[in-house]
Amino acid sequence: MNIRDNAPLRDKLAAEYALGTLKGGARRRFEGWMHDDAALRRLVGEWQEKLAPLAEFAPARAPDARVWRGIEQRLNLPPALAWWRFWRNDSLVFWRGLGLASSAVAALLVVVLGMRPPAAPSINYIATLSDDQARTALLLMADSGQRALTVRVLAAAPLADDKTLQLWAVPKQGAPRSLGVLAGAENRLALPAGAIGADVALLAVSLEPKGGSPDPKGPSGPILYKGNWLRAM
Repeated sequence: MNIRDNAPLRDKLAAEYALGTLKGGARRRFEGWMHDDAALRRLVGEWQEKLAPLAEFAPARAPDARVWRGIEQRLNLPPALAWWRFWRNDSLVFWRGLGLASSAVAALLVVVLGMRPPAAPSINYIATLSDDQARTALLLMADSGQRALTVRVLAAAPLADDKTLQLWAVPKQGAPRSLGVLAGAENRLALPAGAIGADVALLAVSLEPKGGSPDPKGPSGPILYKGNWLRAM
């Protein structure tokens, strides 16, 4: 397959590679294409930069108890009384052994955690919305199961006191659907019906008066930012 002249496919694959949803043979094939295609590597880098803010939403996870049990079994660690006996009889042997065991535990923990499949995220759709200069301004994360939408304003232009931003889903046919008025840097909104679907051609943010567009048919002000949904899982 030759993807050099297929810009939409290149962009889609670059986004999936940066997100980590491109798996197995498809991922290895894509890495082979990147090796000989500097423009494709730059495209992946741009997507990685756009998606980097997602890391802020990733919760910390402690290893499961079974991970520690597996480490103990693989290292054949002696029971607590045996460690006490080693310390009483030969403290130098004890501390040398402890140092070696600690290093082994750390190395094995990296391997074990690296082999564990990632926890399934609740966010299953994301979008980055950019201005006309392709500068990312907003990050959208949707949980369609819980019908929840998080919108983070990353680098939007300053607004006058009497203005606000309004988010829209623009269908292939029909009037734009309002997804909500944005207030502040982070917004948690209900995900309305029609926000995600095959008929949604574009996500857009317009500049509106305070309270939102007075036009029931759609935006009343200019479109400042736009982008598309990307399925995350």
